[in-house]
Amino acid sequence: MNTKTTSTDTFPRLLQQHAAQRPQAPAIREKDLGIWQTWSWQDCAREVREIACGLASLGFKPLDNLAIVGANRPHLYLSMAAAQSLRGVPVPLYQDAVAGEMVFMLDDAGIEFVMAEDQEQVDKLLECRESRPQLRHIIYDDPRGLRNYDQPGLLSFEALRELGRAFDAKNPGYFEAAVDSVQPSDVGVILYTSGTTGRPKGVCQTHAGFIAAGRGGVQTDKLGPGDDIMSYLPMAWVGDHLFSVAQWLVAGFTLNCPESAETVMNDMREIGPSYYFGPPRTFEGLLTAVSIRMEDAAAPKRWLYAKCMALAQRVGADILGGAPVSAKDRLLYKLGDLLIYGPLRNVLGMSRIRVAYTAGAAIGPDLFRFYRSIGVNLKQFYGQTETCAYVCLQQDGKVKLTSVGTAAPGMELKIADNGEVLVRGVSVLKEYYKRPEATAEVLDAEGYFHTGDAGVLDSEGHLRIIDRAKDVGRLNGPQGSCQGAMFAPNYIENKLKFFPQIKEAVCFGHGRDQACAFINIDYEAVGNWAERRGLPYGGYVDLAGKPEVLALVADCIAKVNADLAAEDGMADTQIARFLVLHKELDPDDDELTRTRKVRRGFIAEKYAVLVDALYGGKSEQFIETQVKFEDGRAGSVSATLKIIEAKRFPPVKAAA
Repeated sequence: MNTKTTSTDTFPRLLQQHAAQRPQAPAIREKDLGIWQTWSWQDCAREVREIACGLASLGFKPLDNLAIVGANRPHLYLSMAAAQSLRGVPVPLYQDAVAGEMVFMLDDAGIEFVMAEDQEQVDKLLECRESRPQLRHIIYDDPRGLRNYDQPGLLSFEALRELGRAFDAKNPGYFEAAVDSVQPSDVGVILYTSGTTGRPKGVCQTHAGFIAAGRGGVQTDKLGPGDDIMSYLPMAWVGDHLFSVAQWLVAGFTLNCPESAETVMNDMREIGPSYYFGPPRTFEGLLTAVSIRMEDAAAPKRWLYAKCMALAQRVGADILGGAPVSAKDRLLYKLGDLLIYGPLRNVLGMSRIRVAYTAGAAIGPDLFRFYRSIGVNLKQFYGQTETCAYVCLQQDGKVKLTSVGTAAPGMELKIADNGEVLVRGVSVLKEYYKRPEATAEVLDAEGYFHTGDAGVLDSEGHLRIIDRAKDVGRLNGPQGSCQGAMFAPNYIENKLKFFPQIKEAVCFGHGRDQACAFINIDYEAVGNWAERRGLPYGGYVDLAGKPEVLALVADCIAKVNADLAAEDGMADTQIARFLVLHKELDPDDDELTRTRKVRRGFIAEKYAVLVDALYGGKSEQFIETQVKFEDGRAGSVSATLKIIEAKRFPPVKAAA
């Protein structure tokens, strides 16, 4: 271990510090075959050294890029630190990306070394290598199914560590010198953007940038070695790198890696994390699971749940935020906590949560209020890949349901004349990888990063994000003028997705006389609803087209329209017509990004015939769509979709 280095301005040195000061404290846990395995900080430092020396023995050099692809696994996180220890750069890729997507990023980042999780990822990488022979070394963590693979450059994780131990013995001091050579201004990671409008770009973030972002969050929420976090989101997502790498190494809390994506909920209940994060879709999914369970509950329990939730919606968020609430309501809420809210948090694995964050996309205020109302200290974190996901955060006692908080420590906010949010500070990207012209487009002469989001700052400095600037438009005004109501599709979509029956929504309206929507039903939630009513169906297409399901969705849309009618300036944006899509929007079909953000322009173009039908007054429209299956095969799905008139409401004037 390097005892000469005492500064903690790079990730490798932070790791070395924890290993020196708290060698036996738990750093990472992983559930494997039903048993939790634990790595101490000393274990982590030793493995990082072995991995780094093993990579060096294969020819990995300073400034080389190491691709990492797989689910959240300790060895993959430690491989990141190993690459950084050699002054190299980890490049995490989405594990569900198909080979064709991977080839672009492997090419763009000039990858020769990859650390892969298992056989599935190895197979994709070998396919990539057919068109990209520069991919020299593929190292895999899980050996199952790979015994008979004899392709050149294929190496197990254990074999790499053996090479590392031998290299370390022959080259004393090499590892220490490498760690000492790493500079805070060096690129610490390359994270690829989600590519909502085109090809993904490699965002170069420095050690200093991510560490400053990590420290800002750790200090705000007083995180430390006693905290536990569940690391279950894609390692290629900037949010995971902030919470599971930067904050982990700054605060020294314990990472917990679930056994699989399917066991996350059970693993959460076992670990009881004190700190949690996830994009809105995760919280939407949890709420949907709760709603399905309540539908199956006995009538007295459903009645009690409804009564308690009505109370929680009225006073729960105020109690959590420290606002004044009557003694009677506090007493009733305590009773509700004993009977409903506490057990509900336990089911969600949130019994011990002290701080929870949502980030990555806007969260609907109704969904946000639900979690805070049941006693989960859910807050919003705002940022982009280009800002280490770190621009604004909400502080305890200063949470507003409609804002993303105030500027985070070390960050500045400014609203441009066109309403775009501009940010400057510690977390702003160094550059886009090998794309100086793209860097110049987003960084102005004053050092402000142009986020592409439209927002407003209130008198207390709280930022409210309206939508992506490119998506904000206006409905046509009287006689087709362009001075109609402002149209923010994402705001309306989030309201729709609060309902457990609606998994995804895409709204249209800019330059149109009225707003219309595509809806994706949640197959599990609506399927459960149909089965309870004895409604037979033969798959997604059949279920989505049932008249009863269309009526169910129409009821949800009517409730959203009623809300919009009561909001200042939003009554004209009520949804006029809608249809329920015959297939789920899917990243494999390029309709969503890998972080499940809607690629609105692509969808409008791909389903232009449906958009035209919505606005052309048709009552139904036939469509046949090409789809990609998980095994790589292509196929098609077709249906005649009903187009439904939504119930709309007159504007509700605010009380004087």
